[in-house]
Amino acid sequence: MQLIDGKATAAIIRENIATEVKELLAKGGKAPHLVAVLVGEDGASQTYVNGKMKACEKAGFKSGTIKYSSDISEEKLLKTVEQLNKDDDVDGFIVQLPLPDHIDDKKVTEAIDPNKDVDGFHPANIGKMVLNLPTFLPATPYGILQLLEHYDIVTEGKHCVVVGRSHIVGTPMTLLMSRKASPGNCTVTMAHSRTKNLAEETKRADILIVALGRPGFITKDMVKEGAVVIDVGTTRVPDASKKRGYAVKGDVLFDEVAEKCSFITPVPGGVGPMTIVSLLKNTLISAKRRQGL
Repeated sequence: MQLIDGKATAAIIRENIATEVKELLAKGGKAPHLVAVLVGEDGASQTYVNGKMKACEKAGFKSGTIKYSSDISEEKLLKTVEQLNKDDDVDGFIVQLPLPDHIDDKKVTEAIDPNKDVDGFHPANIGKMVLNLPTFLPATPYGILQLLEHYDIVTEGKHCVVVGRSHIVGTPMTLLMSRKASPGNCTVTMAHSRTKNLAEETKRADILIVALGRPGFITKDMVKEGAVVIDVGTTRVPDASKKRGYAVKGDVLFDEVAEKCSFITPVPGGVGPMTIVSLLKNTLISAKRRQGL
């Protein structure tokens, strides 16, 4: 079994991005500018946004966070989106999900300028992804593709099972793994919480990608011998032994599943850092495009 180290891989990619930013500045260009909009006090979202801002600093980006309380009106949030769309200094921005129930996240996503949608969730960018046209890929699936590539994991002709159908991970991941590309060229099955005989599906997977948000859901009897397992789950579970009072757990019961795998991602330290670095890559692409490079 080989551990897929997302933290180390992300550090290498971030260094490459930092080099490109220095080259950009040396040519008289400006540093890429990424803004995150955070609504409410969701702990996981705050941690994630803080991680994004730290990564921006290390890569030489300009960055900022706009914070609102959870009772912000949908109208006010949409006005903020409009302002960021018009701000020439901003190359890309994200509105951190999930949003409070009284705000329509689809309406907010559709209001973002596709050319600044570095999270890759706008319908225009999703459509381009489906057609295999150049676009911003959703950050988490993009990060997973880079991990597969970095570890030289063969995907062509393999059976990939994606568990989870969210528009953030499961659905785009399914499309990307089936595309005529590398990584890709898989035969893909999308499964989810309503799939009958789910274990039968997951046991057929050469590559198993799990994004359910259910800690320890995938056990060793659900995994094929020698499979590649990518765990996207990041759920906070109360843990009195930890200084912060919780532990972050993945969807895969790591200790027992790892014994059967050829490759596996840990949680934390697997997919999470790659999501952040993918966001930086998308923002750098946007900055270069906006500067005519």
